[in-house]
Amino acid sequence: MVVINGSITIIALPDIFRGIKLDPLQAGNSAYFLWMLMGFMLITSVLVLTFGRIGDMYGRVRMYNLGFLIFTIFSILTSITWMTGRDGALWLILTRLGQGLGGSLEFANSSAILTDAFPENQRGLALGVNGVAAIAGSFIGLILGGVLAPISWRLVFLVSVPVGVAGTIWAYTKLVDNGVRVPGRIDWKGNIVFALGLTALLAGVVYGIQPYGPHTMGWTNPRVLGALIVGVVLLVAFVFVEKREEQPMFKLPLFRIRAFTAGNVAGLLAALSRGGLQFMLVIWLQGIWLPQHGYDFTRTPLWAGIYMVPLTIGFLIAGPASGILSDRYGSRGFSTIGMVGTAVTFGLLEILPVDFNYLFFALLLLMMGLSMGMFASPNRAAIMNSLPADQRGAGAGMTTTFQNASTVLSIGIFFTVITIGLAAALPAHLYSGLVANGVPRADALRMSHLPPIGTLFAAMLGYNPIQRVLQTSPGLTASLTPTQLHHLTGRSFFPQLISAPFGSGLHYAFTFAIVCSIVAALASLMRGKAYRHGAPHSLLAAAEAGAADEGVVTAPSLPAVGT
Repeated sequence: MVVINGSITIIALPDIFRGIKLDPLQAGNSAYFLWMLMGFMLITSVLVLTFGRIGDMYGRVRMYNLGFLIFTIFSILTSITWMTGRDGALWLILTRLGQGLGGSLEFANSSAILTDAFPENQRGLALGVNGVAAIAGSFIGLILGGVLAPISWRLVFLVSVPVGVAGTIWAYTKLVDNGVRVPGRIDWKGNIVFALGLTALLAGVVYGIQPYGPHTMGWTNPRVLGALIVGVVLLVAFVFVEKREEQPMFKLPLFRIRAFTAGNVAGLLAALSRGGLQFMLVIWLQGIWLPQHGYDFTRTPLWAGIYMVPLTIGFLIAGPASGILSDRYGSRGFSTIGMVGTAVTFGLLEILPVDFNYLFFALLLLMMGLSMGMFASPNRAAIMNSLPADQRGAGAGMTTTFQNASTVLSIGIFFTVITIGLAAALPAHLYSGLVANGVPRADALRMSHLPPIGTLFAAMLGYNPIQRVLQTSPGLTASLTPTQLHHLTGRSFFPQLISAPFGSGLHYAFTFAIVCSIVAALASLMRGKAYRHGAPHSLLAAAEAGAADEGVVTAPSLPAVGT
């Protein structure tokens, strides 16, 4: 439910902005677009670690149930806004942050609850099913958004409410807490420093991909640079704060456990490689391929979700299967092969023509889903199995924090490299294409300098940028013949012009993803073989046991509170 809510918004944004009567492509409004899209991910990145620690202290099921309730309440509030324009957009952003608050409580505790509930030889399957539900939800949301948003944008958020109400009642009445509680106090100093540091860093990324003055992006904006520097400084300071804290929120000693550290490094790099993939595929389909194959721009959001179904199918197959097999044979081989397969698939996508044959594209999406599913379930199971029973909430929160923050960073990186490619080639392609179709040179020169990031947003929202520009230039429209006007505003002109520049940027994005996937495979390979915690003992012994490379290692657990 939570993950569907995140992806359903991607497809529904055009109808949402039309519903609140706000043009997302108008100067100054792109910030609302980005915060509505990425604010949910930012808030979960910041809070999930804290809520994992609180779950260890006060009960994971209690925190999970509260998350279900909060998410449902804010889903209702998101759908009932009476405001329009920027006020309406601000209300939606704030209520989506509230949804992120509830989602954080669920993300932080769900893996720990499953780990508590299932024996060691079934955790891979349990976490695999849970991971598949989350990953499949991100793509099911794309289709649901395309179906519901044209009827009413409010349905995009209301669709979660029946599930939320039923799930809240079920969770409060049926869900049993099998976890080990850890008495202690909240590390307020660490929480504040971490939250401020990560918020500053991720906010800098969000604003860094927006235009700044004459620049196509905002990475030279002093405020962006300041936010990034402050974020890094605070996160470095956070490490020193935690070392001195008696009961820290961030369990640094857990990194002495080799399986935990290697799994988190691999997961972080995997999230970096795939975090922006969904956005790139949506833009590729909505802005280029679908219009070139006869789909109207207003229909491309729904069909983009449908054409990406093979990716979901791959996850659905590989997630549970790899979880079951990793329970028997260990996680290292499956997670390593999964990331190698991911790197190979990115390489094949890189050489695929922008105007591809869909059969090959669908096979590559299926291969990507199988590869990522093969990695995700065993990797998460290996991480959770390596944790002491009384530290599972904190450990799961740390893992989710790394992955969510990496996803936001990945989106920023993907958008940046794509925009660099567009900025280098789009103006010349657009100018020559406009002049060749009867647009006066002076007007063509002006129109050729459309902001690249705005062009990407337009493609993602199902708009035709050329049509929008001509609508604001009635004199220019009157000077063109009906045939010229029809061609310029048709389905093929803009997609054909943007294909080559977009392909250039896509090359750099996929190269980055390949490098991340290969390094993730190496990190996964270095985790050692099957490793699980057993009877209470010292953390140092656990770390030494985790370094073993042969056989199944049963390692001792952390003391409940303190060191």
